Amino acid sequence: MLTMKDIIRDGHPTLREKAQEVHLPLSAEDQKLIDDMLTFLKMSQDDELAKKYNLRSGVGIAAPQLNISKRMLVIYFYDEKSDKYIEHQLINPKIISHSVEKAYLPTGEGCLSVDENIPGLVHRYARITVKAFKPDGTEVKLRLKDFSAIVAQHEIDHLNGVMFYDHINKDNPMEVQPNATALH
Repeated sequence: MLTMKDIIRDGHPTLREKAQEVHLPLSAEDQKLIDDMLTFLKMSQDDELAKKYNLRSGVGIAAPQLNISKRMLVIYFYDEKSDKYIEHQLINPKIISHSVEKAYLPTGEGCLSVDENIPGLVHRYARITVKAFKPDGTEVKLRLKDFSAIVAQHEIDHLNGVMFYDHINKDNPMEVQPNATALH
């Protein structure tokens, strides 16, 4: 079982590396890893389990955050608009298209690998199309928008050695870019 002890923190060199492509079909080790990542997110969002195991709540996690430089990520959260859980286990994801419009979270972004709160707006594409593989080797093309798109971009950044705060305007962290919408 993964816990916060398994997650490397800001400043660790693996978080700044470009992760390696994953060979398909998945090895048993990689399959276990991506399943453990999903289990971690589910447990982190369960108040009782999160308290029991001292987990910070997360909606996404990428393998590099576990000091494993592989292009794998997991997204899991409850979407109030659709009244269902959004769940993706993605291997070798690539953003193949995106909107001109940007979106941001008015409260900023957080990260399981960053312990402190870093204030500032992170502008990301409002809509993206991602091509990736599911753990069973099936190729998928996902059209994501709003919060799903933001989470996917945050996790894909981890695969490329980019941290969310790299996107914050250093001179004016709370400045809203033109053509950007706040997501609530």
